[in-house]
Amino acid sequence: MTITLQLTPEDVKALGIAYKYLEHPSMAARLTNFVGLPIERSLKLLPKTWYENLRQGMNRTLLTALESVISPLDSQSGIAAQEGYHKLLAATSGALGGLFGLPAVIAELPMSTIITLRAIADIARSEGENLGDLHTRLACLEVLALGGRTEEDDAAETGYYGIRIALALHLSKVPEKVLEKGILEPSHPAMVVLIAAIAARFGIVVTEKAAAQMVPILGALSGALVNIIFIQHFQDVARAHFTMRRLERKYGPDLVRREYDIFSRAERK
Repeated sequence: MTITLQLTPEDVKALGIAYKYLEHPSMAARLTNFVGLPIERSLKLLPKTWYENLRQGMNRTLLTALESVISPLDSQSGIAAQEGYHKLLAATSGALGGLFGLPAVIAELPMSTIITLRAIADIARSEGENLGDLHTRLACLEVLALGGRTEEDDAAETGYYGIRIALALHLSKVPEKVLEKGILEPSHPAMVVLIAAIAARFGIVVTEKAAAQMVPILGALSGALVNIIFIQHFQDVARAHFTMRRLERKYGPDLVRREYDIFSRAERK
């Protein structure tokens, strides 16, 4: 007799919540509500040279943060995430950056990224992930990419699985010997391309964050609040992504994908 697995009502509900955050990441909308004007208008306040400085600093920041921040964390899974604690750290970092304007945004980026990745890893661990596994640490980086959507994504209707497949293609070019070591080799060409792809998407959200901080509101308070919005955005995406991975471990990727597609079809009706 063949036994057909079905998601429990609780897991269907969790999948529906994950779908919401993975298909409709709302960083720009949240920032627009905060600053009181469309974030696209705020983007025009950023100098052109800022984008190049951001690109140069992003790749270094991601690699440094991944190995120095996630690796030392306790790899025991199932520990409840301390989301409020990481929001407090983000607010403190943002307040300091808010005191000194745009130049401080680049300077503060490594700290914001470190705090964000710690928060993501904390959620991954709470969803049963083993942080000692390099694939799990790379999945934490994936969250940074999943949180940033481009106009091209919207035009091509590239959703969660599309982005995930694209990143997996980059990862597939990294030799298994490199992955088996359990450590990143940032100089490997395939790893450079993978990190660059993630950094490009993460940069979208960082740019939106910087644009919001350019709007003169309340200095340090503004920086703190923007950083709270920033980290909440990635905590939501992380919870959704690692919920998906938890369900895939429980039911298998194919069944979870079919159930996910049901939400997608229902939304298009």
